[in-house]
Order: sequence, then C-alpha cells, then structure tokens
Amino acid sequence: MEEVCLNSEPVFDDGDDYEVEGDSSGVGCDDETGENCSKKKRPEPTVGLEFDSFDEAYDFYNVYAKEQGFGIRVSNSWFRSKRKERYRAKLSCSSAGFKKKSEANNPRPETRTGCPAMVVIRLVDSKRWRIVDVELEHNHSVNPQIKRFYKSHKRMVLAAKKAQPPPEPVTEVHTIRLHRRALMNTGCNVYLNVDERGHVDHVDHFKHLELKEGDALAVYNYLCRMKLTNPNFFYLMDLDDEGRLRNVFWADARSRVAYGFFCDTVTIDTTCLANRYEIPLISFVGVNHHGQSVLLGCGFLGQESKEYFVWIFRAWLKCMQGHFPEVIITDQNKPLQSAVSEVFPNARHCYNVCCITQRVPERLGGLQGYEAIKRQLNKAVYNSLKIAEFETSWADMIKCHGLGDNKWLQTLYEERQAWVPVYLKDIFFVGMIPVHEHESLNAFFDGYVHKHTSFKEFVDKYDLALHRKHMKEAMADLESTNSSYELKTRCNFEMQLSKVYTKEIFRKFQSEVEGMYSCFNTKQVRLNGQIATYIVKERVEVAGSEKVVRHFEVLYDTSQADIRCICSLFNYKGYLCRHALNVLNYNGVEEVPSRYILPRWGKDYKRRGLLDLNPGNIDVDNPIYWHNLLYRYAIPVVEVGAQSSDHYKIALQELEELLNKFKLAEDNLV
Repeated sequence: MEEVCLNSEPVFDDGDDYEVEGDSSGVGCDDETGENCSKKKRPEPTVGLEFDSFDEAYDFYNVYAKEQGFGIRVSNSWFRSKRKERYRAKLSCSSAGFKKKSEANNPRPETRTGCPAMVVIRLVDSKRWRIVDVELEHNHSVNPQIKRFYKSHKRMVLAAKKAQPPPEPVTEVHTIRLHRRALMNTGCNVYLNVDERGHVDHVDHFKHLELKEGDALAVYNYLCRMKLTNPNFFYLMDLDDEGRLRNVFWADARSRVAYGFFCDTVTIDTTCLANRYEIPLISFVGVNHHGQSVLLGCGFLGQESKEYFVWIFRAWLKCMQGHFPEVIITDQNKPLQSAVSEVFPNARHCYNVCCITQRVPERLGGLQGYEAIKRQLNKAVYNSLKIAEFETSWADMIKCHGLGDNKWLQTLYEERQAWVPVYLKDIFFVGMIPVHEHESLNAFFDGYVHKHTSFKEFVDKYDLALHRKHMKEAMADLESTNSSYELKTRCNFEMQLSKVYTKEIFRKFQSEVEGMYSCFNTKQVRLNGQIATYIVKERVEVAGSEKVVRHFEVLYDTSQADIRCICSLFNYKGYLCRHALNVLNYNGVEEVPSRYILPRWGKDYKRRGLLDLNPGNIDVDNPIYWHNLLYRYAIPVVEVGAQSSDHYKIALQELEELLNKFKLAEDNLV
C-alpha cells in the first residue's frame, strides 16, 4: 500500500513561541504588519479552485478565515510513503474536533466545538492543488471585528515580518512556543507512520515518546536505511492524531529468521521501563542453540499501559507471521500481564524470578532482620523441591519476622504460581529462568544501555551490539563444528552427547555427568507397574563450604524409557540432571534416551532443524513467507561455506550458477 493517511495538527498555540522556518511569501498580509493589502473582496473557497502549491492553498484559506473571524489548522494530511510527498490535505476551522482529555491537575478548558467548517485540497497533475470539498458553515459564531490572533494568523504576521529586509545586517528570529513537547524534528515527523507495507496503527491515548533534539531523525534514518539495505527488515510506527510518535517496533532479517528456530520460549524484557531509563526499550529475546541470548525484535513504548503493550505485541506477532511462542516470560506488571493474556491467550505466561528477587533490597531492605529475611526468602524460592516445602518455608519466614501485613510479600504469595520455580516444573524454559540462588541472567543489551542512554545513542550502538552477538554465535558455531571436546569421565553419556551438543550446551551437560560422582546410595523405594521410584542422595554445598545431604526422587518408566527427577532440570535447562543419569546408569542404560536429546541444542540444528511454521495458518503464497523460508535455508549454506576455503569456493560457485539461472529465466519471460 503506497498511500498513507497521517493525522496531524499544527504545533502552534495562542501566545506561544516557535521558530518559523522557510519561505512564506505567499502568506496574506495583516493590518498590523504595515504591509499594503488588497482590500477587494476575495472569492469564497469553492470546489474546483486551483493553486500552484500547498502553501498557496493554505494561505488562501487562512486569509479567508481571518476575514471571516476564525482560525484554521491542518487536521489531516495524506502522503505517498515511497516519495514522502503530500498529495491530499484537510484544512479545518481551529474549533474542529475536541481536545484529548488531560491528566493535568488544572487542565485547560475546552475551547473547541467540533466545528464542521473545512476545505479538502488534493494534488492534481503532480503540480497543482485543487479544492475538492468545502464546508463553509460553522457551529459557532465568527466575527472579523474581534481582534483575536489565532495561531494560523500569528503565523501570517511572523512570515510577513520575516519577508521584510532587515534594516541592519542582523537576522531576526521569531519563535512560537510548541503546543506540545518537541517530539520530532521539523520535517521528520510527517514520515514516521509507515511500516514495511505503508500501514499505520492508532491507540486512543495521548502519551507519546519523549524525544530530544536529534533523536527522531536518528531513529527514522536508521529504520529507513535498514529497510533500503535489507528488504526483510520490518518496522511499524504508531502515531497519535497530532502526528506524535507513541510506539515503535522493528526486527531485522536475522531476528525474523531466528524466531523460526527459537520461538519456543521468549522473554519480553522491560528492564528499561521498570528502571525508568531514558529510552523506554522493550526487547523480545530467545535462546539459540548455544544457550546464548538472541534478539527477536525490539521497540520503544510510549506508556506502560495495556493498550500500548497490546499494540507492540501485535506488531511483533504481525512481523512473525502470527506464529505464537509457547512460553512467555515477563516482569511482574499488571498491564503487561493483561496484554499478554489478550494477545497470546494460549501461551504459558510466567514472571521472571530474577526481576522479583532483585527488588528484595528495595522492598525489604529497611526491615529489621533484613539479612535473615532475605536468606529465608531465597531458601523458600530456590531450595524447595516440593510445593509443600515452599509453603512451609514461606509461612515460617512470615511468622518469624512478623511480615503478615507486608503488601508486597502478600502480592508475591498470591501470584506464586507464576514465578516460584517449584510451581513451574511442567514448563520448558530452555535455561531462561534461574533455578539457583546465585544464578543470574544478563539482559540482551547489557553493557550497551544505561539509565541516560538517549534514543540517538541507542540506535548508534544497536548495530554494534547485534554485530558482536552475531559474531559470538558464528564463533560458537565454528568451535562446535570443528573442535573436539575434552572428555572428563569414562561415562558413555558424555561420549554420546559430545557428538551431538554444541560446545556450550555440552559443557553444561558435562557438569551434570561429573556431578554423578557426588551422588550416592541410589535405591529403588517403590514399584507401581512399570514405573519405579528411586531416591538419589547428593551432597549439596550450602552456606559457603558447608555441605548437606539432599534426597532427590526420580521416577523411571522402563517400558517407555521415560525418566523424571523432582529437581526438574530437564524442563528448566533442556538436558538431563545428574540424578536421572544415575538412575539410568543404575538400570544399565548406556545412552541417554533420544527424547531427552533436544534437537535445538544440536551443533547442526540450523542446518537440518527447520521448524514447522504451520503453513496451514499462514499465506504460503505471500512473498514475505517465501523470503523468510529461503533466507532460513540460505543461512546454513553461508555458515558451512565459511568454514573452509574449499567450502567457500563451492558455495560461491553454486550461488553464482543459481543467479545465472534466475537471469536466464527472466530473459525467457521477456
């Protein structure tokens, strides 16, 4: 879609200061400027009147309005997105419409009346502007004798003064204060409503992004540059009725392709919002086959409200062709929770336990016995293997420290099933939540964003951050493919998965294999048909160097090769724990069952593990679908082709031949 409607209003206000730029020589003169004015009666606006430029048409209606006793404003403009050219506009009485409701303590009184008076002008023959619709009647009184300066008339005065040659070699600067905060650079805001197909969305709220000088241009230039150099780059912008930027979402081609591989569990990172950073950044983050964070899209959010979250979630979903994640992890936030429920009704929604425990010092730091409270809280959250253990530990903490009236702890307890690990054992997290007290997860843009990072600074750093992340993944691919792993035990499990897992995932699994030797006294305690229950004891380090013996219950179904440990490491991290490995070893099983070797951790996953995108739910004839699928198949070719000189030559030769075939096919069609 090429044509885009952009609702906008002038930024001038009565008694305001604003610097007027550009030539306005066509502006009608005003009595108070001392200019010579033509006193003959001007024609009324009528359908069919034509003008040489938009400014001339605007000035004609503005002079007419002044003679009648009302002001005007540009209430709507339409632009051709590719050429950024205005081709249609609606000029309305300044009393048209109604102002949006203000949250200020002393809001200005309503001065508009919803007046219908207006003219609509349209560009014809690519050079002249013609009036195509007119409404002259007002729903309020107009009186040319009342010497009120409307915003549009004030602009006439300033333009006329600016047109006069200065008596001395001094440049006179006239300013008019902005009716709203300067959110976009002059000349930039009219373009900031276009997505990759020229779409624009609106939310009925007035909060917008607070952009400083240079920010809007930097954001806009970055998005345009990326779209020009990468056709599969996606961006969507949300403007209010006055052309102010509220929300932005974008995702590059790599993020869109990565989502096809790693869309099972996604974290929606709102750290910048929660900590009141200068940029209201929201990031969609997954985990790749090396256990590294991978960006799946990001944006700027104008307000922490359900409506704004819904907008950006739908933009993300549209970018990813409507393919839903299975698990969504977010901060504990009511508007965020409501938006996730509305846009992703079938996804499992959990809170990030890190975000909650990081607030403990702020929420509880002033309480007497804080250190003891913190220890008991962490023990209840991280050490509970069963729900009953958590309930008992939490109740003891509340009772011992008299915290029954603490509202924050009450809220945490009420929502415990959404964030406490012991309640989330049936969810697959691919390592995206911590399960140990001292385990932490870094944000994707950690080290690139701080509290006072500006929009302009962020887009400058964005490419650098992604480049380093991509290089890190590429290096991990090479290491996983070309390196042989050092084996530390004689266990066959270690040998088996050294041939399958990527280096980092194997290192983590290897730690579990080594941990088998800290387990002892594996014993079957119950048998129910084919399901046997085992108890595995392990010496676990607590409080520094102190060690205690813990008992882990493991269920093993010999008929189905199904094994489950109460620690649930497989669901949390995606590979079997030492306790389950001990039980397999106890039963003479020499290899990890295939169901517990996830393809997503495989070193060749991106070469052979193309996920099923449910083509029945998307338009397979859509060029975007073709592009995404071809891109995903092409990435493994590039990755393998870059592994050696021979591979590089083969890949380059085959790609050149393929391009020649395309050219021949095009020539045959002509």
